[in-house]
Amino acid sequence: MIEPGYVQTFAAYNKWQNASLLAAASGLTDAQRREDRGAFFKSVHASLNHLLWADEMWMSRLAGLPRPETPFPGVEHLADWDFLVQRRAELDDFIVTWADGLAPADLAGDLVWRSALLGGEARQPRWIAVTHMFNHQAHHRGQVHALLTALGAQPNDTDLILMPRVA
Repeated sequence: MIEPGYVQTFAAYNKWQNASLLAAASGLTDAQRREDRGAFFKSVHASLNHLLWADEMWMSRLAGLPRPETPFPGVEHLADWDFLVQRRAELDDFIVTWADGLAPADLAGDLVWRSALLGGEARQPRWIAVTHMFNHQAHHRGQVHALLTALGAQPNDTDLILMPRVA
């Protein structure tokens, strides 16, 4: 089982890394962000859309946010770049606030949800679902980081131990 401190650390890491990727991607043209670069979700924009969509989906399950209306995989979630950047920052703040309010009991028990991806009801220990959300973020952010680097952008290093700490 994980502790609330783990969740708080990864919520802060998620926010830090997303800000880095979005700042780096904002230096590209819209055409560069949308270009099919051969990644799993093809482009920087589509990959960031999927990541936002998935985080909204997990927060709907874990914290009661409304489910995103865009169907899986969410790559067409938000077409407007500026709105995607704004929504990402808002969601990251929400995730940090949610994590800061967790007690150990909030990570116990099972999470049950309906999953289109899995084709029906899904059930996992709540702490596994939370851990999966952060793992999923890191996975796709790594893809975006590679795409941005190949395009000449310079996002921050991704090492957790380099994350600035807030006193």
